[in-house]
Amino acid sequence: MVYQPDENRYQNMTFHRCGQSGLKLPAISLGLWHNFGDTTQVENSRALLQRAFDLGITHFDLANNYGPPPGSAERNFGRILQEDFLPWRDELIVSTKAGYTMWDGPYGDWGSRKYLIASLDQSLKRMGLEYVDIFYHHRPDPDTPLLETMKALDHVVRQGKALYVGLSNYPADRAREAIDILNDLGTPCLIHQPKYSLFERWVEDGLLALLQEKGVGSIAFSPLAGGQLTDRYLNGIPADSRAASGSRFLRPEQLTEAKLEKVRQLNALAEKRGQKLSQMALAWVLRNDNVTSVLIGASKPAQIEDAVGMLANRAFTPQECAAIDSILKGED
Repeated sequence: MVYQPDENRYQNMTFHRCGQSGLKLPAISLGLWHNFGDTTQVENSRALLQRAFDLGITHFDLANNYGPPPGSAERNFGRILQEDFLPWRDELIVSTKAGYTMWDGPYGDWGSRKYLIASLDQSLKRMGLEYVDIFYHHRPDPDTPLLETMKALDHVVRQGKALYVGLSNYPADRAREAIDILNDLGTPCLIHQPKYSLFERWVEDGLLALLQEKGVGSIAFSPLAGGQLTDRYLNGIPADSRAASGSRFLRPEQLTEAKLEKVRQLNALAEKRGQKLSQMALAWVLRNDNVTSVLIGASKPAQIEDAVGMLANRAFTPQECAAIDSILKGED
C-alpha cells in the first residue's frame, strides 16, 4: 500500500523558530541514533518514520556513524525516504553529522576539511539526497584548527550540499569561537545539539545563554537520559532492558539506588501532573525558551505518540519546578 500521510498532521504539532533564522522546527524531533541500523527490521523503522510524520514531526536527525554498523541508519532511512516520503521531501528537515570514526586511516575522523566534505558526500549517496537541511560537526576536534573545520562547514553550504550548519557537543567557550567564525564567513550557525536532561544540566552553566545571545537555536539529545527518565526502571533493572544488556549508553552502575529513588519521586510528581515520567521529562527540557526542540528515540510508534501527547501539558508551576530541583539535589 502506498503511504499517504495524515492530512491533519500539522494541527497538533508546535513549531518553534530556530534562533534568529527563518527555519522552524517541531517541538519534538525524531533521532535515528538507535533502531534504524541493520540490526533492526526495516519495516519497524518505516512504521516509526510514518507515525512520526503523521503526528507532525518533520525533523529526522541522523549522523554518518549511526547504525549499527556505521552508515546503515542513513542507508535505511534513504531507502524509506525514496519509497515513502519523496513526494513530501520539501516538508522534511533532514540532518546529519560528521565527527566520529567512519573509516580506517587518518582521514576518517574528527574535523579536518578532507574528512567533513568526504563524509557528507558519502552521507548524501547513502540517503539518495542532493542536499541535507542541516549538517553538523559532531564533536570538537582538539587538533584541527577551528577555522579549518568551520570553513569546511561554510564550503558545503556554498556548494549547495547543506542548507544550514550546526554544532554538537561543543562546550560554551569553543561554541562561542565557532559561532563567531561562522558569522565572519557569512554562514551563520543555525543550531547547537547538546545532551540535556533532568539528570544532565551542564548546558545551563553558560551554553544556553550563549546561544540566546548569538541567536542560535538548540536541540537537546538524550532528554530521557538513555531511558532512565521513563517508567522502565521504577522497580529496578528489567532483564530485557538496555541497562541489563550491557549497553555502553546505559550501564547498570549508573542506576544506583539513590538514582532510582529520584526516578520514583519524579514519577510520583509526573502522575500528579497527569503525565508519564517520560512526558514530564520532555516537557521540562522544553520549558526553557532557549530550547528549540527535543530529540527523541523510539523503538515503537506508541513511544512517539506519548512524546507528542506531552505537548498538551508543557507548563510548570513554580512549585513544581522547586519540587523537581529538590528531588535532584540529593547525592547519587
